[in-house]
Amino acid sequence: MIKKIFIAIVFLTFLGQTMHGQNGDITTEELAGANNPLEYSASFLTIAPDSRAGAMGDVGAATSPDYNSMHWNPAKYAFIDSDMGLSVSYTPWLRNLVNDINLGYLSFYKRIDKKQTVAVTLLYFDLGDIQFTDEFGEYNGQHTPYEMSFDVTYARAFSEKISGGVAFRYIRSDITGGAIVAGGETKAGNAVAADVSMYYFNDKLKLGEQNATWSFGINISNIGNKISYTDIQKDFLPTNLKIGTALKYNIDEYNSLTLALDINKFLVPTPPIMDGDIIIAGKDADVSVLEGMIQSFYDAPGGWKEELHEIKYSVGAEYWYANQFAVRAGYFHEHETKGNRKYFSVGAGLRLNVFTIDFSYLIPVKQNNPLANTVRFTLGLDFQAFKLQQREKRG
Repeated sequence: MIKKIFIAIVFLTFLGQTMHGQNGDITTEELAGANNPLEYSASFLTIAPDSRAGAMGDVGAATSPDYNSMHWNPAKYAFIDSDMGLSVSYTPWLRNLVNDINLGYLSFYKRIDKKQTVAVTLLYFDLGDIQFTDEFGEYNGQHTPYEMSFDVTYARAFSEKISGGVAFRYIRSDITGGAIVAGGETKAGNAVAADVSMYYFNDKLKLGEQNATWSFGINISNIGNKISYTDIQKDFLPTNLKIGTALKYNIDEYNSLTLALDINKFLVPTPPIMDGDIIIAGKDADVSVLEGMIQSFYDAPGGWKEELHEIKYSVGAEYWYANQFAVRAGYFHEHETKGNRKYFSVGAGLRLNVFTIDFSYLIPVKQNNPLANTVRFTLGLDFQAFKLQQREKRG
């Protein structure tokens, strides 16, 4: 048997098993209130990898550009301040369940000119060590499962206020170790995907006598082929529509406050309610990727009420003092019938010329949540600031 790997997978897909109705007379209202999470694989792609956004309730579509814009909105890179930067993030994951699952994130960007920026990122999800046993409980080998994605993005400013971005992603999910499941041999899953994004900001606004910046962002991520661990079944990637807005208010010369909101909708089919092999509510989920993206807006068995349950939202706040010290907080909400992730988050950041250090801490709404006490650490290096510092020393 596989030990802890299935604990992590089950939780990361947030109980992605459909509760099948057995009564063809069940009402739409009852269906909308039934537990019916979406089904997809490569769930690690949905985890917030960095501390800044993690401290703000997983908000990032329209916040100011930073090292880790790839995950939230690649188009933001076109307006990033520095010419080049590198960041490393680390998250011990699900520490309430196991002690050797970790998420690492490496991000690098480089400005080509005033309008164009390129970036690459590596996301690595280490699931620790697992041991296999046979039906008699005897040791049958060991495996170190992992999942990873490698991204390349190009962002371009179309005007002083609008930019667009495209990202391409290679995904590998090696979580089974070739184990035999239902009489068939499993394998590592591989997929390719793309993101399409847009970012807008206006820093010429006035609120009273102070300056303000309003921004808007949209990102459709993980548009790609289905991933498979067997020769029989293929699963959707977590294709996601993210729309966000943010307002930064400059309180005075030294103090600023940003308020941000994101909404998310997975563009994957909602599992139908089945009676044997017959669909009694909803639509067939065994469709193509493109058809599944379109169908995801109207295929919920519980109608529009259930469709609204599939929308997740995040709200976050960020306070900066002298552009050197930041305090952050946020809230993430997912409906109880679609995964039931509800948590607050807090964090802080410190900017020291060349380096930026960020930290975040997650506080679940309910006790005994596997996400409790999740911490994230991010270290950023600004190469442009480093070069300026070296020039000053040479003087």
